[in-house]
Amino acid sequence: MKAQVPVEQRRARLAWRHHLAGAEAGTGTAGLAAGPAGAAGLAAGSAGKAAGAPAWDGAAFAARVAEDLVALHSTDPATVFLSLAARSPAMRVPAVRKPAARKPAVRKPAVREPAQIAPADIERALYEDRTLMRMLGMRRTVFVVPTDLVAVVQESTMPAIAARQRKLLLGLLTEAGVAEDPEAWLAEVEDATVKALAARGEATAATLSRDEPRLRTQVVVSPDKSYGGAFNITSRLLLVLAAQGRIVRGRPRGSWLSTQYSWSPIERWVPAGMPEWSPADARVELARRWLTGYGPGTADDLKWWTGWTMGEVKRALAGLDTVEVDLDGVSGLVLAEDADEVPVAPPSAVLLPALDPTVMGWAGRDWYVGEHRPVLFDRNGNAGPTVWWDGHVVGGWAQRGDGEIAVRLLEDVGREARAAIDAAAAATGAWLGDVRITPRFRTPLETELSQPDR
Repeated sequence: MKAQVPVEQRRARLAWRHHLAGAEAGTGTAGLAAGPAGAAGLAAGSAGKAAGAPAWDGAAFAARVAEDLVALHSTDPATVFLSLAARSPAMRVPAVRKPAARKPAVRKPAVREPAQIAPADIERALYEDRTLMRMLGMRRTVFVVPTDLVAVVQESTMPAIAARQRKLLLGLLTEAGVAEDPEAWLAEVEDATVKALAARGEATAATLSRDEPRLRTQVVVSPDKSYGGAFNITSRLLLVLAAQGRIVRGRPRGSWLSTQYSWSPIERWVPAGMPEWSPADARVELARRWLTGYGPGTADDLKWWTGWTMGEVKRALAGLDTVEVDLDGVSGLVLAEDADEVPVAPPSAVLLPALDPTVMGWAGRDWYVGEHRPVLFDRNGNAGPTVWWDGHVVGGWAQRGDGEIAVRLLEDVGREARAAIDAAAAATGAWLGDVRITPRFRTPLETELSQPDR
């Protein structure tokens, strides 16, 4: 008989492994008066540091969270920063209980306040330490991935995606009649673009299109659609080169909300080179990483998350030592070495952003979303901002034009939890400061809450 893994146990695993548990959580507002994401900013690792306490390394924390979550969604640049900020100890708010009767004051030694990550920490991990890398990955989605996992994602997932994207571009070039031999022309422009990029070391798309004028070749895309028309091939060709693993996105122009990335050859970004993986071995490793962070889960969950075929999923899982378990009547899998129960996680309130990797981690979402999916997801399954308590979604949130964080709970969580959620909302607003965010994919509740006086 298959062992049963109840919903409560799955939620406890999620809370611990996705950095949503109340352990080491803070008040939610410590050290946030300046607004770490706003114009004032905070020095990396300095928030709430007591005299003599070791500096907290926010960049190392960012890398560790990304490793535990396998990959951070980066279709919307704000998601990466908000996902990491929400998980830093100062932002995870435990239950707020009524204080006990006041006792005589006792002098206590200085204690370091819960640590808080700043945008500069995340940028350091991405662009200076380079422990994280932004890349096209599963489901043709942009992710931020631990650098030591990039080769696994590349070989397990990207060859098929790169081939499809190149085939689409080749078809557009053929229809446009750009050359007698479009295949040879495209290969020549690809190599010339990489060569031009190598000569500069780093460049934006606009700069590359000046260095290699053929990037300004125009093709017609979706002529029968309102969004269609004639476009330069620059962005599509850079997408193909990135999908092939030849170039990498670097620091964007403007703020951390920008998508105007610079580009670099992969050899310049990772001079030591990438480890070699066969596609089959890479899929086994990525499946292992997913089960470690997201298991127990189903084959359908893994198929959706990776974008692989079911045949590829089954072969990858066959390469792992797994145990079949019962997930409320559905057959699931957990790594054999990870089959023991985990302790109950101390609850905490956390506000996760749109497209957060936890919310987007499974195809089957009822066990942590419940009946709230219609108002929290768009028609394509993209998640909006969510409010979490005790390992599951209890509501949604949005930032209004004046910076207020508006929250709506979709179930009764009790007074103490509500107070913790209010504190987490205040912490999120303080962290953002004067920065304003709008999710790329709008969802019903987020759209409603973002309006004033609702």
